[in-house]
Amino acid sequence: MFRKWVLFGGFFAATAVLVGCNNSPPPTEKPTETKAAPTKPDEAHGHKPGAHGGTLISLGADSYHAEAVFAKNGAVRLYTLGKDEARIQEIEVQELAGYVTVAGSTDGATEMKFAAEPQKGDSAGKTSLFVGQLPEALVGKTVRVTINNIRIGSERFRIAFSNENAAHDADPMPEGANGEDAKALHLTPGGKYTAADIKANGNTSPAAKFKGIKSDHNAKPKPGDKTCPISMTLANSKFTWVVGGKTYEFCCVPCIDEFVQLAKTKPNEIKDPSEYVKK
Repeated sequence: MFRKWVLFGGFFAATAVLVGCNNSPPPTEKPTETKAAPTKPDEAHGHKPGAHGGTLISLGADSYHAEAVFAKNGAVRLYTLGKDEARIQEIEVQELAGYVTVAGSTDGATEMKFAAEPQKGDSAGKTSLFVGQLPEALVGKTVRVTINNIRIGSERFRIAFSNENAAHDADPMPEGANGEDAKALHLTPGGKYTAADIKANGNTSPAAKFKGIKSDHNAKPKPGDKTCPISMTLANSKFTWVVGGKTYEFCCVPCIDEFVQLAKTKPNEIKDPSEYVKK
């Protein structure tokens, strides 16, 4: 049975298109980075077919990959691959929570589960394939799927992908943390996130500060471009947030939520803004 969620990004955790980042629900610790990485300096994996005819997605700084395959009946298959996308990557059996939205829609996301379906040769307790099913009402439509938490070894990643070829169209601004969630996350200090940061950010939440501003996810930043610390897609100077006395640029509001959560819970993983640049 599918449930409706408002798509949060980081606090509750978002291209493959793949886009990256976008936004979404339930709490998780810190899924790290993910999004389509270029196969050439200016060509995203999102435009390169995988071995199964799907779209390749880069996780982290090309540490791992995944291949998303959409079937006509609404089934969505997600293969896990290594740094070399020609190699299968076994990971721990786990259930993945995905959130799907119709491309261009501002409606809330619908939850869909991805179950582990180990392939022949996968080790006991390991899998290299997950399968989910789109809600019946969304089968045949252009959709985007976000998985906020996929665990590979000791790392967690957040990935997003689509069955849309036009990977980098502007998307409606996804919702970030609101209400008490926003207050707890953005208006209370912790870790590297200080009271001075809260004041510098206007004593408000990103969702309120950037309300109505659209995100434009570009999964193929060029060398030297600033990248979002969470999605690793091209950073947008419209979405800035002060953390640890330094100003960071993001691709969208949910990534700001996620980064602040990371700064409060795992401050040692926060890098200087100068390091979030496409090499």
